[in-house]
Amino acid sequence: MHRHAYPDIESLSQGFADFAATTLKNTLTRKPQATLVVPGGSTPRHYLPALAKCQLPWDRITITLSDERWVDVNNEQSNEQLVKKYLMAHLPPNTSFIGLKTQHENPFDAVDTIHQRLDQLPSLSLTVLGLGEDGHIASLFPGINPDLPSNHPCVAVAPPIAPSLRVSLSLEMLAKSENIVLVVTGKNKLLLLDRLNGHSDSGIPLTWLLQRASSPITVFETNEN
Repeated sequence: MHRHAYPDIESLSQGFADFAATTLKNTLTRKPQATLVVPGGSTPRHYLPALAKCQLPWDRITITLSDERWVDVNNEQSNEQLVKKYLMAHLPPNTSFIGLKTQHENPFDAVDTIHQRLDQLPSLSLTVLGLGEDGHIASLFPGINPDLPSNHPCVAVAPPIAPSLRVSLSLEMLAKSENIVLVVTGKNKLLLLDRLNGHSDSGIPLTWLLQRASSPITVFETNEN
C-alpha cells in the first residue's frame, strides 16, 4: 500500500481529487474511455464534490458504484442517490452513470440483470473504496465467502449485521481494477489499517483485496472522521 496522510478531511479531499483526476487523464491518453467506481457512505460527501470540480473530459468517463443497498434510489440510504447528489449533479449532463439497483424485489433475483449492465463497461480504470471498522470493503463483509462466484462482476449479499440486503462488485472485479484507492478516516479504521499492513488477517475483506489486487493500493487517510 502507498499511504498518504492528511491532517483533515478537507485536505484529504483535495489530495484525492488531484490524484483521481491525474489517474483518469493518464488512462484517457491510452484508451478512448475510462471507468470510475465510487462508493457510498458518509465520507464521499466530502471528496466527490472536490473531484467534480476537476476539469476532465467527463463525456469519456463512465461512473458506477462499488456497491448498493437494496433500497429505492431516492432513499437517503441509497448510494446512487448520494453519488448523484454529490458528484453527478455537478458534472455535464452527458456524463454516463450505471446504477446497480433494479426493480427486482431483492438483489439475488437481480444479479443477471446487473451483470448485463456491467458487461457493457470497459475495464475498471479507477476504483475508490472506503473501509469499515470491521474491515469490510464495498459490501463484502467478514463472514462471507471470499470466493463467491468469481466469474461474475457482482454478487448479492445478505450482510451479517447491516439492515438491508446489498449488491456488490465481486472481489475479482475489484481486484482487476487498474488503479485502486482506499479512503480511510478516523482513528479506529487507521488502527485496523496499521494492523493489516503488518499482519494479514484472512478473515478481513481488505486482506482479500490486498492479496489479489493486480496493482498497488493507494491510501488517503486522516485521523479526522
